[in-house]
Amino acid sequence: MPHCCDTAINDGDSLSMQILHTMLRVGDLDRSIAFYTEVLGMKLLRRQDYPQGQFTLAFLGYGSGNAEGGAEIELTYNYGVTAYDHGAAFGHLALAVEDAAASCDAVRSKGGKVTREAGPMQHGSTIIAFVEDPDGYKIEFIQR
Repeated sequence: MPHCCDTAINDGDSLSMQILHTMLRVGDLDRSIAFYTEVLGMKLLRRQDYPQGQFTLAFLGYGSGNAEGGAEIELTYNYGVTAYDHGAAFGHLALAVEDAAASCDAVRSKGGKVTREAGPMQHGSTIIAFVEDPDGYKIEFIQR
């Protein structure tokens, strides 16, 4: 798998870029790490405490994450903050799965919350499903 891609910009130059991570603020870091590792099968790639800044970061992903060209999820825990308002702007994360229905069953069997059962997307035929992490972030399963 390539570690980056070439992206053309308007003036014809080419920049080497890749998506490294998406950051989510969480109210209980250990609970969130458990969900992403035990329910979704990701690996905790690294964790770093910043006591002077009063926050902790945890990076999770599949395989070796960025080292293999994959994207990671950065979970940020700000000391003393237990909940966040997600607002109306954030949509969801998306994960490719072999079988969306089986993935929902697996999430449910591990205590996770399924918010949309597997089925064809509206106005299309792609099979999708939605689950939520412990902080209410939506995660879409796209059957491939």
